[in-house]
Amino acid sequence: MTIAKKSFFRGLKEYLIITFGMICYVLGWSVFLVPNQLVGGGITGLASIVQYATSGAIRMGYTYFVVNIFLLIIALFTLGRNFGIKTVYAIIIASIGLNVFQDIIPADFCQQIAVDNGKLMSSIMGGLLVGFGIGVTMSQGGSTGGTDIIALVVNKYRNVSPGRMVLAIDAIIICSSLFVPTHDNNGELVTFINKFTTVVYGFILVSIVGTVLDMTIAGSKQSVQLFILSKKYEEIADAITNELHRGVTVLDGKGWYTKTNTEVLMVITRKYDLNVLLRYIKQIDPEAFLSVSSVTGVYGKGFESIKSGRKN
Repeated sequence: MTIAKKSFFRGLKEYLIITFGMICYVLGWSVFLVPNQLVGGGITGLASIVQYATSGAIRMGYTYFVVNIFLLIIALFTLGRNFGIKTVYAIIIASIGLNVFQDIIPADFCQQIAVDNGKLMSSIMGGLLVGFGIGVTMSQGGSTGGTDIIALVVNKYRNVSPGRMVLAIDAIIICSSLFVPTHDNNGELVTFINKFTTVVYGFILVSIVGTVLDMTIAGSKQSVQLFILSKKYEEIADAITNELHRGVTVLDGKGWYTKTNTEVLMVITRKYDLNVLLRYIKQIDPEAFLSVSSVTGVYGKGFESIKSGRKN
């Protein structure tokens, strides 16, 4: 397979994963949060406030799209062109989904699975889907826009958890819902007491979103370290380098029991690549001896960069 084809399929895979993440994100809002008149953080939370205040006249997708256009300009200058392209794609998918999904998902289904189960359960289920969707999208270099862009910009220069950054910004948006007139599904004004409880559910929601977001990103970036002992170490090293495009270090070793010199391969790779790597090794040498361990941090080319402060 040529380099161009590999690049095409790699890009296609990234956009398919981003699409999946955005569908989870939109479903969390359309099925669990909007039917319960719940407010979350970010631009989507702001868009929900506008929709509730206008009794649905201004759909969430419109507000979400317009506000994100301005924030996207910031991302293009700070996070690069590739980030901008993926984020534009994610924003378009989310903007369309936030409008369309509210119409195509049956109201009876939302009533049974969300409204009848209460706002607390809906906050938990919606938060799980929203946080997972954002995490999957960000793991592919994209973003759902809004406060995610701000979080990624800060994370580029500082070792600040994206989840915590989003949580801090979202708190302001959630509290602002107290001062905006809100209409329920019947078009009646929501009382201040009910809006206060909605704010409490909103904080529960963003806490869940932030936690799931961090867990999803950490899982996608978790790395493993392998030590491989095999008589066919050269074939294994060539396969890992040429086929899997991963770095290999050859270490000199000595088996103390046999008193013979041997070569040890050391490989550091992402955890999601482990099964493919093990399959290659097994095909070349089924009797190879391996040691696999998780590593807490990997910094350098192909992995994370050390963020020590602002760039000049």
